[in-house]
Amino acid sequence: MIKDFQKWHNKKSQIDIIEKRPFFHEREIWYCYLGLNVGFEQDGSGSDFIRPILIIRKFNNEVFWGLPLTMTLKTTKYYFPFVFEKNINSVAILSQIRLIDGRRLGYKIGEMSEEDFARLKDKFKALLP
Repeated sequence: MIKDFQKWHNKKSQIDIIEKRPFFHEREIWYCYLGLNVGFEQDGSGSDFIRPILIIRKFNNEVFWGLPLTMTLKTTKYYFPFVFEKNINSVAILSQIRLIDGRRLGYKIGEMSEEDFARLKDKFKALLP
């Protein structure tokens, strides 16, 4: 599949001029404009290049660490399966953590439970040397 990077660039230019970022918190799950990326990096999909992400660490009102989510069940040490609102099965891709600007946030779709969030953080810390 050939990626249309120009289409993503046009969308990214629109996102970049957003002045007011939405208010967000850790543990929230949002649709996020992740765009088209290189190689095995997770892409957004559809005309808006969106993908669900989990906010894992809020640094300030502008940026946070986010983990892209997938519905593909994987059980290696680099993935964390969980269920959130309305029994939606999801998997956090721990190896794809990235710093994200709040302007990329589209809309909130749910929240991870406190228990799952604590387990996810423990699993993520175990990946660090």
